[in-house]
Amino acid sequence: MASSKGVATSPAAARASDMEKMSIEQLKAVKEQTDLEFNLLQDSLNNIETATGRLEVAATSLNDLALRPQGKKMLVPLTASLYVPGTLDDADRVLVDIGTGYFVEKTMNEGKDYCERKINLLKSNFDQLIELATKKKTVADEAGAILQAKLRQLAPTT
Repeated sequence: MASSKGVATSPAAARASDMEKMSIEQLKAVKEQTDLEFNLLQDSLNNIETATGRLEVAATSLNDLALRPQGKKMLVPLTASLYVPGTLDDADRVLVDIGTGYFVEKTMNEGKDYCERKINLLKSNFDQLIELATKKKTVADEAGAILQAKLRQLAPTT
């Protein structure tokens, strides 16, 4: 974007000058909206971190499972807190949870590959969301600062 003098301005500077022209009500609305969007992005980032952690645990478990001999007795997790005794029948075939209660039988290598691909996808999404959340936080902070300045101008001096 270029200013009238031919000097380039940053999008942040242009955004700040646009916000300075807004009324107090508009600034409050912008601040509330960007704060809400930032909080939603934070929730998404937390969910991605949780999912990445679970996939990393699954990948580690697959590596550990590959090292166990056939016929090995072990505890099989049914839920996060419920385990039942079981015997390892075939360590080369695993069931992969692909979401919403669906499982697919895959080879051990396919299962490991699936986990790695999902981890890489989640990390890529995480990086993109961090960038977006940073921009939203900057907009919210700018709107808050401009709003505070306008409110100070309106306040009677004593």
